[in-house]
Amino acid sequence: MGTADVQRAMRKLVAALEELAIPYAVIGGMALNEYGYRRVTVDVDVLLTKASLQRFKDHWLGRGYVEKFPGSRGLRDTELGVTIDVLIAGDYPGDGQPKPVQFPDPADVAIRGAGLALLPLAKLIELKLASGMSSLQRLKDLADVLELIKLAKPERALADVLDASVRGKYLELWDTAQLPDPMPG
Repeated sequence: MGTADVQRAMRKLVAALEELAIPYAVIGGMALNEYGYRRVTVDVDVLLTKASLQRFKDHWLGRGYVEKFPGSRGLRDTELGVTIDVLIAGDYPGDGQPKPVQFPDPADVAIRGAGLALLPLAKLIELKLASGMSSLQRLKDLADVLELIKLAKPERALADVLDASVRGKYLELWDTAQLPDPMPG
């Protein structure tokens, strides 16, 4: 399975969601790619509500998608073998523990990109920061934010629209991104 398979799986998933008029937002590695940070990813992360996930399952299970295990919110594209990780609106990023930042309802925040719905850059950054700050196991999320800042070049003032719980970390990473790389590659 290569990057092309993951891309195809994402496009197929988007078409399946749109066929049912299910609000969604592509997040994770595929969203980073859409914002200009080319990061290799082996799965598709999508944000849904619990009700939307159930609607999707009712229609598509056994028709190109299977659950990773019975009752799982994770799915697998049976044609391409790509894992679909479903994140649920209202849940907490990272360690799953309660915090000021929660996954939003995609119907309220998703924006249309190149043929798919994404979280706005500020919301994606906010969720990645909250996740990365929740556990040392999630440091990759902070690295993702640093790379997004370098490549997407959001303003430092973006901090003003982020939740106060992650604002300081954003400013720290934004300031770091302005420094020359100590080990240019």
